[in-house]
Amino acid sequence: MDLVFRDAEVVDGSGGPSYRADVAVERGRIVSIVQEAAAAGCQRPTARRSVDAEGLVLSPGFVDMHAHSDLALLRDPDHSAKAAQGVTLEVLGQDGLSYAPVDDRTREEVRRAIAGWNGGGPEDPTVDLDWRTVGEYLDRLDTAHGGEGIAVNAAYLVPQGTVRMHAMGWEDRPATPAELDRMRRLVAEGLEQGAVGMSSGLTYTPGMYAPDAELAELCRVVARYGGYYCPHHRSYGAGALRAYEEMIALTREAGCALHLAHATLNFGENEGRAPELLALLDRALGTGADISLDTYPYTPGCTTLLALLPSWAQAGGPEAALARLADGPTADRIRHDLEVTGSDGCHGVPVDWSTIEVSGVTEPALADRVGRRLGGWEEARALLLADRLGSTILQHVGHEENVRAIMRHRVHTGGSDGILQGDKPHPRAYGTFPEYLGRYVREEGVLTLEECVAHLTSRPAARLRLPDRGLVREGYVADLVLFDPATVAAGATYDAPRTLPVGIPHVLVDGRFVIEDGRRTDVLAGRAIRRTPV
Repeated sequence: MDLVFRDAEVVDGSGGPSYRADVAVERGRIVSIVQEAAAAGCQRPTARRSVDAEGLVLSPGFVDMHAHSDLALLRDPDHSAKAAQGVTLEVLGQDGLSYAPVDDRTREEVRRAIAGWNGGGPEDPTVDLDWRTVGEYLDRLDTAHGGEGIAVNAAYLVPQGTVRMHAMGWEDRPATPAELDRMRRLVAEGLEQGAVGMSSGLTYTPGMYAPDAELAELCRVVARYGGYYCPHHRSYGAGALRAYEEMIALTREAGCALHLAHATLNFGENEGRAPELLALLDRALGTGADISLDTYPYTPGCTTLLALLPSWAQAGGPEAALARLADGPTADRIRHDLEVTGSDGCHGVPVDWSTIEVSGVTEPALADRVGRRLGGWEEARALLLADRLGSTILQHVGHEENVRAIMRHRVHTGGSDGILQGDKPHPRAYGTFPEYLGRYVREEGVLTLEECVAHLTSRPAARLRLPDRGLVREGYVADLVLFDPATVAAGATYDAPRTLPVGIPHVLVDGRFVIEDGRRTDVLAGRAIRRTPV
């Protein structure tokens, strides 16, 4: 044996009661689980290394169902932001915008469009985007950092907005039959090359320009390959419940599994309305719909400042948006939509500038803006122009009672939605998983420990159709977390968002320590996790 954890309290990810056991690992897999070994007088497994786990919980590694580490995994071999939380698998390609599949034109456009999420803008030399297809991107993850790999495992969703950009640019119109065929082929190729499903960002251009019929056609392709559809749907504010209904109806028509991204209800219009959303989900589940969702345990949201603008102001891509912002009369139209009408980019709700906090900029000379609330449209416009659309923001528009109600639901999973860029990122990037375990389990009892671990492990593994991950079981891959249930907690705060958690001494990926005695090792055991063929 390579390793044995002795006298661990095993929370195995199933949701069932914990038990005390010795757990042995060999060649990256769990090979032996001996319950109550010492008390029963059993032959205890021996190994080259033994870890005393008395008083600690051993669980499967956590799955971040909504991650924005698409370039961070390639840029930063350490990646403690996720590894230190116990995350052993991240799902990338979120919100309909990522870096494959692309051609030369699309690559440069998407780099600029989501530089605020991931860095990697046209002037950023830290990552060479030398791939074009989904398969080539996944290969790049496998061979990153001199061929050693990446810090944690990663799965990928084909980004529908990037696919639309590839097939027809940034135009706000229905696709022609030839363009729709091109999009179908791109989605199919991505799934054949290993993607686990498809994402959309339906408040982000150009994905939001797609009508439901177009999305349903692409979802039929996803269903054929056994993948799932992960939409950031059309509104989390005004019309949020209608937007959820739209996604449920669309995927039922297409016969496609649905995973609702960062499923919450924000803005004043939706305070206290989580029970309505959960009733909607229960009705659909009761009629056979295949639905899951993810959330993060915080109330503010995080996105780019550009995303708030109305979709018409972003048509044609980043350069066209900058030109409209620079034109006085057009900028006045944008302001009217933002402050009076309610921009579709701001979920149909008139913007309250006092809720918008700058979290990051790409231009160093603008660093003094970070951490400040925006004073109004003219300040926001000036920042967009000076930072060439690269600024990120926190939106303080959530409701704690909605967050708590949704995390209790039986199809809930955890997703950080963690943007790692910016001088003051959202603390969810560094704190989501210990926040669940520390605050919402130990301190407040919103979930039991066994329930919470199931939400973070076996439930997402089932959605991803991973046959040997997400549980502490003999024969399963040894993606494991050892944590102290009495002390585990997020260190990240809004003032110090890059602080690492406490109470997680050991994290294993593929049976190898990526966190050992609370410190990041130099191990790069992560690989691309490709779709299980149907």
